[in-house]
Order: sequence, then C-alpha cells, then structure tokens
Amino acid sequence: MVIPVHDVNPVRRTPVVTYALIAANVLVFLLTPGAAGAVAGESHLAQLCHLHAFMDHYAAVPRELIHHQLPQLVPTGATGMGPNGPGCVVGVPSYDKSPALSVLTSMFLHGGWLHLLGNMLFLLIFGNNVEDRMGHVRYLLFYVVCGYAAGYGFALLNASSADPLIGASGAIAGVLGAYLVLYPKARVWVLVPFLVFLPLRLPAWVVLGFWFGLQAVYSSGQGVEAGSGTVAYAAHVVGFVTGMLLAWPLKAGTPPPPEPGRLLFGRRARHRQAW
Repeated sequence: MVIPVHDVNPVRRTPVVTYALIAANVLVFLLTPGAAGAVAGESHLAQLCHLHAFMDHYAAVPRELIHHQLPQLVPTGATGMGPNGPGCVVGVPSYDKSPALSVLTSMFLHGGWLHLLGNMLFLLIFGNNVEDRMGHVRYLLFYVVCGYAAGYGFALLNASSADPLIGASGAIAGVLGAYLVLYPKARVWVLVPFLVFLPLRLPAWVVLGFWFGLQAVYSSGQGVEAGSGTVAYAAHVVGFVTGMLLAWPLKAGTPPPPEPGRLLFGRRARHRQAW
C-alpha cells in the first residue's frame, strides 16, 4: 500500500470543516474508554469492559440497522466473576439506542491509534480540496451522506452480523472518490515501501485508483487471510462510489490543478530564477 504525504493542489480558502472533523475524531478517541490504556500498551479487563459497553452503545451494528433487532443484554461496563473466571457483566440496557443515529456516532469511533491516524492522514490530504470545491456546508453534508451510505451499504451485505462497525473510513472513502472525479491529474507525493520507503510523485488517479482496487479485491475476500482482521472493505467501496457519483455534477466547472514544477539544473535553473 502506498502512503500519501502531500498533494500538489493548493486551496483558495481554509478547510475549516476538514480541520474540525479531524479535531472531533481525535477528541472522541481520547475520550473513548480504554484509549488511555491503548496509548500505554495496557489492556486491563476493566478497560476492555468499559470499551465494549461504550461500543455497544454508540457503534453501528448491521443487524440493528437492517432488522432493528436490539440486544436484550449488553455489557454494563462492570467486571465480575463467572463460572469461567472473571469477565464483563451484562445486563438490560439502561439506554434507548437509535440504530440510525448510531451510524453517525460510529463515524467518530476508532479502534486504535493506527486506525485513527491512517484515516486522518487521508482526510487531511484529500479533504481540503474537496471542501474547497464544494464549500463548507455542502462538504459537511456530503461527508455525512457518504458515511451513511457506507454504513448502510455494508449492513445490507452483512445483515445478520452483530459485530460493531466503527470508523470514519466510509465517509473518507467518499472524499477520496470525489477527489478522483474532481482532480484526477493532481500530483500526489507518496511513500512506496520497497525495502525502504521511496518517495514518488504520482497522479491522483493512480494513487486513488490503486487504493480503490485493493478495497474492491479485499471486499470480495481475495487476498485477505482468514482471521487477519475485520476491516469493513465493502463499506469503503460503497463510500467511494457514492462520493464519485455525488461529485460528478461538479466536475465540469472544476479548474484543473496547477502543473507541478520540475527540478531544473545548471543554466536552465539560472534562467528561471532571473524571471
């Protein structure tokens, strides 16, 4: 996988919504029960029980979204001793969960630092230009719509699943799809792991097309080892396609990104500096 670090595509206005979304995601992660333990490399049972209770309350669950089958018993956040040893106590929910609203809250939940930082890196690099083109309010609505499309799209494909769905990946995938439509020729600096990390400047259509291709392959079950993780690749695919479709009407009026400058040497460089 290539790692984007910067795009050669300046903006006309400050991407306040993108910055606000990044700040909100980081803040929610720091306030999530168990986040402090994750930073310190700890995983005490009490922290895990609090985390499970928090996720069951605020994460989106496919079975709840499609069938509205809310569980009768949920983790309470407390620990106790059972027949098989210590564990998390379950009980009747003390709250009324809205499955539809849980799609929104799940967009701000992350399972760890790598999950959070990876998502925020992509949002920072590609979100500013999409926001610049759409405007602040329309961009925020676009982000939420892509997140909902990704969440419900994944739920439809996994309607019986009781596993919580968390992360901003679906909404950010929509941002990537919009960027591909609006700025396919923009240059993106990436790090390519090949023995060492090689810096390359590639067109956005190569970087994002490669990313989408991987998500499509992984969502079909190809190239993913059993038990290697529970990444919602199908949500990425749905979010990306949704972003492309929503951004398509703006493509005709989008000015092209500036041509990236070339490295000049010797006499040509001195001539350019004189101007």
